[in-house]
Amino acid sequence: MAYAVPLAVLPSSIWRLPAALDDGTAPGERAYIILLSILSEALAFTAIGLIAPWGEVFPRRTPLLGGRRVPLRATVIASATAATLLTLGTTLTLVTQILGTTIRGDALPADFPGEAGGWQSAWFYACYAPLILWGPLLAVLTHAYWKRRRAGTPRSPGT
Repeated sequence: MAYAVPLAVLPSSIWRLPAALDDGTAPGERAYIILLSILSEALAFTAIGLIAPWGEVFPRRTPLLGGRRVPLRATVIASATAATLLTLGTTLTLVTQILGTTIRGDALPADFPGEAGGWQSAWFYACYAPLILWGPLLAVLTHAYWKRRRAGTPRSPGT
């Protein structure tokens, strides 16, 4: 399940990249789009730490922390907070999309990808719909991580 998180984020990250390559995109906007896609994937990848050995003990090569146990409370608080914010954010975005407004309540512009109609809208929603899973998947992983670490059960291979 942890591997599903970066896979759920990947379509939206890829969908953004053609906009960065468009000739009409300013250099700053281009950098923002590329960095947003990279950062989204990097953050999604951290969910794998909730099932991987490096999520329980810092790798030896980590300066100052190598070989020490990853703090349970800090990990669970950070993951649970992220899961909550992602779930609320994607739910709010979904509701506003259904209503045809922005988060502020303004009408969506006619050139918004989801409002264009046809294949462009279908492609947009197909790429962004999996983001709805990010928060709930992270919540389930966080709960399992907390239960396993609190019980002192070591991570079993292949999970």
